[in-house]
Amino acid sequence: MFRRKSAIANEIFQLGLIVVLMLVFRSSFADHYHVPSGSMEYTLMPGDRVVVDKTAYGVRIPFTTIDLFAAATPTRGDVVVFDSPSDGDRLIKRIVAIGGDIVAMTDGQLVVNGVPLGDALSESYGERFATLNLNDGGGPDIESLAVPTGMVLALGDHRGNSQDGRFFGAVPETEIVGRALGIYYRRGEGFTWRKL
Repeated sequence: MFRRKSAIANEIFQLGLIVVLMLVFRSSFADHYHVPSGSMEYTLMPGDRVVVDKTAYGVRIPFTTIDLFAAATPTRGDVVVFDSPSDGDRLIKRIVAIGGDIVAMTDGQLVVNGVPLGDALSESYGERFATLNLNDGGGPDIESLAVPTGMVLALGDHRGNSQDGRFFGAVPETEIVGRALGIYYRRGEGFTWRKL
């Protein structure tokens, strides 16, 4: 009887340890994200499932926003996950500007540091490209915005249908949860891999 109770207790302990390790892993290393809306069309579609690298910009103490060490800094074109400064909802958007950049936008067309990033169809971020959705217009314009050091401006690719930095401002780099690496599931297609 004692051995049976001991075996059950050991199994419960092992199961508990596995659950804790999985939670720590998801908190600090990698996770997935379900795209709830069309604010990032055509890069991300509603229902997409995305792998998020939580170590892209540093490794954090589990369940906190305290960095143990930094890895890299966010760059223009990164698709990132963060909590909205306005209501705390978890969002996925594209970084279009980093600290020190001067941004303007008219009818959904971005100009960063005086250089247009693209046209009504796409934008270029170095070697990365974003296909835009301007079917609902460009949303609110940005006359001129200086992004403070240590912050980023994050916008949706579906400019007329995105609650983004035009509404809540720049986001501190420290508030970024992680960088989206790729889509691993798309509704209607099933499991796939599309690098972001």
